[in-house]
Amino acid sequence: MTQYTRREFTRLALLALPAGTLMHRARPRAGVQIGLNVPYSFGNAAMSGDDVLKSCLLLGVGALELRSQPVEAFLGAPALTPSVARTADSASRAAAATLARARAEQLRNWRLSAAPDGAAAFRRKYEDAGVLIQIVKFDNIYAMVDGELDFAFALAKSLGARAISCEISAKDDDLSRVGRFAEKHALMVGYHGHASTTPAIWEHAFTLGKYNGANVDLGHFIAGNNYSPVEFIRKHHARITHVHVKDRKLNEGPNVPFGSGDTPIVDVLRLIRDNQWPMQATIEFEYPIPAGSDRMTEIARALKYCRDALA
Repeated sequence: MTQYTRREFTRLALLALPAGTLMHRARPRAGVQIGLNVPYSFGNAAMSGDDVLKSCLLLGVGALELRSQPVEAFLGAPALTPSVARTADSASRAAAATLARARAEQLRNWRLSAAPDGAAAFRRKYEDAGVLIQIVKFDNIYAMVDGELDFAFALAKSLGARAISCEISAKDDDLSRVGRFAEKHALMVGYHGHASTTPAIWEHAFTLGKYNGANVDLGHFIAGNNYSPVEFIRKHHARITHVHVKDRKLNEGPNVPFGSGDTPIVDVLRLIRDNQWPMQATIEFEYPIPAGSDRMTEIARALKYCRDALA
């Protein structure tokens, strides 16, 4: 984690926090829980749970979509396989792929023997600091064997989550299978869509399991469908676990700083607020960092944009 000076800490705190939230970070702003996808938004998948929490506290974030890796590392999972640059030679890429397969097998064996209720200690540390883990995201969920899926849902429950999230699959068998485990554990699963994900794709997923839901990425939706997601959210709000908040341009346009794209962020936030839906608005930070700035400053600006929209 980057070390910040007292002046930098004060600058970030003033930028990110509305008055009165330093001691009440888990309290929703005007009825909307503004969250953050971590550690993804921090740009470091290998961050420890402690460093994730420190960064969240610095930003005044009180609700999270948390990737599973920091929790599993806390519980003793095998270490992450280092990533290899796309420009690496073929021998290096092949060696990395072999290592990744071996690591996946180790992780599977570990999950099949690990006790997910050990995550309660992880949860207590976060909740004692005023940070709620509401969504837990898992990678490669469709490759999990049954015991791993049971572990994933049990882990999410131990963390106090009200849903898990994963990428959406194009295969009915995948969505039906994960949906059966979601029903078994009585926990929603929010399928994350990209620009190619149309409302019809999510609506079909809903028919394959009563706990199948949607993680609607507002930026991807506007860039791929070229119209506002407001009506889809209004129609299917009971199935939407959370929305990803980012700003993109129409017609597969790029990610841009909040307020400079075509995404109706303010409209969606106020829609959630006005209807009092229990739907986290999760910032997923992806736009290029402007010259002279840094990631934490830009995340703080995104948080402020969302909070100002609800002021």
